[in-house]
Amino acid sequence: MSQQPPLQELEGTVERITYQNEENGYTVAKIQPKGKRYEITAVGTLSGVQVGESVRLRGFWTTHPEYGRQFEVRSYTVRLPATIEGIRKYLGSGLIKGIGPVMAERIVAHFGKETLNVIEQAPERLLEVPGIGRKRVARIKQAWQEQQRIKEIMLFLQAHGVSTGLAVKIYKQYEDEAIAILRSDPYRLARDIYGIGFKTADAIAQKLGLPPDAPQRIEAGLVYTLSHFADDGHCFATREDLVATASTLLEVPPDVCEWHLDTLLGNETLIADGDAIYLPPFYYAEVGVARKLHLLMQSRHDRLGDFAAADWTRIFAWLDRQSPFPLAPEQQQAVRMAFTQRVSILTGGPGTGKSTVTGAIIRLLQAKGRSVLLAAPTGRAAKRLSEATGLPAQTIHRLLEFKPSAGNLFLRDRENPLDADMIIVDEASMIDILLMNHLLKAIPAGAHLLIIGDIDQLPSVGPGNVLRDLIESEQIPVTRLKTIFRQEADSYIIVNAHRINNGEMPIFARNSRDFFFFNQPEPEPAADLVLDIVARRIPQKFGYNPLTDVQVLSPMHRGAVGVGELNRRLQERLNPARAGVPEYRHGHRTFRIGDRIMQIRNNYEKRVFNGDMGRITQIDLEEQRLIADFDGDPIEYEFHELDQIVHAYAISVHKSQGSEFPVIVMPVLTQHYMMLQRNLLYTGITRAREMVVLVGSKRAIAIAVRNNRVAQRNTRLAHRLRDTPTLDTLLDVYA
Repeated sequence: MSQQPPLQELEGTVERITYQNEENGYTVAKIQPKGKRYEITAVGTLSGVQVGESVRLRGFWTTHPEYGRQFEVRSYTVRLPATIEGIRKYLGSGLIKGIGPVMAERIVAHFGKETLNVIEQAPERLLEVPGIGRKRVARIKQAWQEQQRIKEIMLFLQAHGVSTGLAVKIYKQYEDEAIAILRSDPYRLARDIYGIGFKTADAIAQKLGLPPDAPQRIEAGLVYTLSHFADDGHCFATREDLVATASTLLEVPPDVCEWHLDTLLGNETLIADGDAIYLPPFYYAEVGVARKLHLLMQSRHDRLGDFAAADWTRIFAWLDRQSPFPLAPEQQQAVRMAFTQRVSILTGGPGTGKSTVTGAIIRLLQAKGRSVLLAAPTGRAAKRLSEATGLPAQTIHRLLEFKPSAGNLFLRDRENPLDADMIIVDEASMIDILLMNHLLKAIPAGAHLLIIGDIDQLPSVGPGNVLRDLIESEQIPVTRLKTIFRQEADSYIIVNAHRINNGEMPIFARNSRDFFFFNQPEPEPAADLVLDIVARRIPQKFGYNPLTDVQVLSPMHRGAVGVGELNRRLQERLNPARAGVPEYRHGHRTFRIGDRIMQIRNNYEKRVFNGDMGRITQIDLEEQRLIADFDGDPIEYEFHELDQIVHAYAISVHKSQGSEFPVIVMPVLTQHYMMLQRNLLYTGITRAREMVVLVGSKRAIAIAVRNNRVAQRNTRLAHRLRDTPTLDTLLDVYA
């Protein structure tokens, strides 16, 4: 075993931070040693260190096989910069809101080495600097005070061996109460702050001396474990699985978890339904969905009741005259079902005519003077629905008039229902149990609900498997469209989607104009090929814009052909750094104007949701904010909020649901073995409107085609729908 070299000290100024992992604080920084004119590379946990600061590092020199000589930091102390150049860099780094590089230059030119003392002790003197007014001075003063408090939190966290990259989030959440809350109940962090999980909170609690069997630790661990099941799409965990998983996480005996689980059930923090243990929102949503569907289907009122006795032969003859393509028998069945059943489902793959059916339904409603509302789970899906029907379509959140300012409430609910004869909801495979519950609350008795979706796609990102459960319950009328219509049959995207869905290998035809395969089974060369196809081959041969028309999908997040590495390389190829154009490094990501990005959590206040995609239009280093355009809506992010977005040159197949792109490029390799499933491959290629390019091996594609195992989710919705409720239960639906 090699012996660690003796620790050495190194003093210098932070010139640049080239990499930082927000989660664990690991940093790569360029340091100019004191009295020297060259830079060295320092690596280690250096969270919170800012450009321009003076640092005293303790560590030792190492030689990295790829990056050369580095100083590996084991501990460090920080001092505010003392030189004029250091102060200029420190203030110009975007640390203090209201001071950008230009303003930093002016302030330092006026006050020199006294600059930081002036800001801290006599900020009103900043009025002496040309271009600074009282409002800016007030903002600089507030931002400076915030930074000092954030530094205090960083020191507290560092003293307890925890990453200090969380300090800004903690301060923004709790402000002056932050350290008191950290001391009294560190597990609140996991409940209150996005990006801080149980393990981080537990690390702080352990460092503060909380015993491993402390009640608040066991109970927080049980809730965290159940939340983890929800993150994997489950509405509940069995008692046995929950106790076993929590026991392993907490490293305590199962009987300790059992005892505290009973406490949580007793105070209704968690809910038991037999051996199923639920977080309350998912239990009430599942029960609510089943009850409201029964209520809608059994309602005596019917806003479209006159269609039950209509002459459907004449209606279909009239509809056929309105369209170049007559309705097939199964499509006629779907139209009739939508008008004669209060709740119905339309499912089918691409090219089977779901849009044709929807258009026929809307034409008939309009001809009879009836009202209709159209909605979909995401902005992109709503836009597609609008383009297909010629009518306005909204996201479900907009339809239900979500108001974060009113306490994250949907203004449309049982007391204030939607007003329409029919509500049509598309891309229903994406709807999770919580959103379906909110939607159903707002549908009035007597209105008709048509649910449209492709059951063979991946299930929702959120908990539940709503569309599949509704169909498998056999309680709701369903029309399954299976026929590929002639106008779609020359598309290999459509043909191959159905072949894959039927367990058959796709056809790789030489005369194909929209479906291509490139054989490259090794990850690194496959990644190189993906970059070349996106950035050079497709634009040159077909004229597509790689920034707006081409989307890379990957089954995995890690590895050479994973989402993370492909994003890094595609950004460098398609949107490299440009002189004079601002960019901002957040952790290990650099955001640039023009970047394609994706929101990765629901943010109800900003009205952007998990999976929404946009493009960065503005980066303001002085105001510490970034603005991105999401389908025409400008959304503003403070720099400390940037962990809510990621680059989206490449995205996972799961995150692509509900979206459609002109061109899809997708690596499919045997290294993706754990993720190679039929519904994943099917979902990926059906995101393409005009062209699919697969890169990888036919063996990997064959593995995916053969693997029809659908990951089971813990949900009891189908069971609840099969239970016939009493009238009292229905009337008590949301009591």
